[in-house]
Amino acid sequence: MYAIIEDSGTQIKVQKGDVIDIDLRDAADGSTITFDRVLAVGDSGGSAAKIGLPYVSGASVTAKVVGEADGPKVLVGKYKRRKGYRKTIGHRQHYTRIEVLEIKG
Repeated sequence: MYAIIEDSGTQIKVQKGDVIDIDLRDAADGSTITFDRVLAVGDSGGSAAKIGLPYVSGASVTAKVVGEADGPKVLVGKYKRRKGYRKTIGHRQHYTRIEVLEIKG
């Protein structure tokens, strides 16, 4: 069984047991998060999926917080021609890592 959830403006396809990274939240390790904005729920066997308008009523996805994680480092370079100006700035996004426990719907 799979579900497509919406979180912070992004759509994520999840299955039971998946470990994914979502935007950073204030949640303790081991706590549970429930996603109630489920866009679609389907069976991996190929049977008909439930599509929401915009959300599937009564559907939810429960996940456990595994911890925090860091994304890849992104380097940004600034340059002005003929001025001798070069600058490199790095950024690293922080995420909350979750494990999907249950899909209802």
